[in-house]
Amino acid sequence: MGFALNPRLLDFVILCLIWGATWIGIKAGVDAVPPLLFAGTRFVMAGLLLLALARLRGELTGIAAGDRLRFLVVSLLMISLCYGPLFWGMQYVNSGTAAVLELALTPIALLLFALLLGDEQIGIRHLLALGLGVAGLALLFGPDALAQNAGPAAQAGRPIAGSLAVASAAFTYGLGSVVARQLLARYPSSLVAGMTTLVGGGVLLAYALAFEPGAIRALRGDWGWAAWGGWLFLVLFGSLIGYTLYMRLLRDIGAARAGSYAFVSPIVAVVLGVVAFGETVEPLDAPAMLLMLAGAYLALSKAGVAST
Repeated sequence: MGFALNPRLLDFVILCLIWGATWIGIKAGVDAVPPLLFAGTRFVMAGLLLLALARLRGELTGIAAGDRLRFLVVSLLMISLCYGPLFWGMQYVNSGTAAVLELALTPIALLLFALLLGDEQIGIRHLLALGLGVAGLALLFGPDALAQNAGPAAQAGRPIAGSLAVASAAFTYGLGSVVARQLLARYPSSLVAGMTTLVGGGVLLAYALAFEPGAIRALRGDWGWAAWGGWLFLVLFGSLIGYTLYMRLLRDIGAARAGSYAFVSPIVAVVLGVVAFGETVEPLDAPAMLLMLAGAYLALSKAGVAST
């Protein structure tokens, strides 16, 4: 009797590995490039590549007139109104606090909007999975967030506004994900991913060029090899592969379960930090990771994703 790996589980594992590594690319980019310009150019390029791929596969179909507004709304919610406030808020909130807010709130927002829009039925397993995952995130990132509260973020004078901006990103992304499921039922995932990243990234890019200090000057491209490497990784892996996988999981297992990547990707980021940068693992990190993995397993197993 052979062993067959569930393709949805494989998609989920690949997504977690890729999005866990994107923190390295983001850090390399925003240290050298205005953040909204960096994000906008990344998503526009990814959108163009995704649509080109959809055309090669014969999946570049026409969009019905009644769905055009929904495509625009999803693009704004999942890209423009998510990454714009997220990058702005991270100027005033330390990275530990931002990680706790964004990663802990994303699965909650996904479940909340899935329930409100009739996409999910809540159960004990849902609540237990969320509780374990959020507890693990708080244990992993919480001490660092509290220790940094008196640092540059507090001195900037806008910690509350920054925290609200980071938190809002999770909710706009959650709402956009649930709304996108109706599009994924009618259109190929590559088409939906390509259109939303292109349109949402275009809005971010236009805003950056109009209002972001240094954005026009940064178009010269003298970013340095680290920033360009991070940008290429985010385009090819974070968006081209990762975003397409996320859309596929949204379609197949629903927003609440797909969103449990937020409990696994931080573990990948911690492991990469240890391997690539020699960072240390604290005593509480191991139990925190186990809690997060348990939360993800509970969320996925109900949909049969974790079965073999």
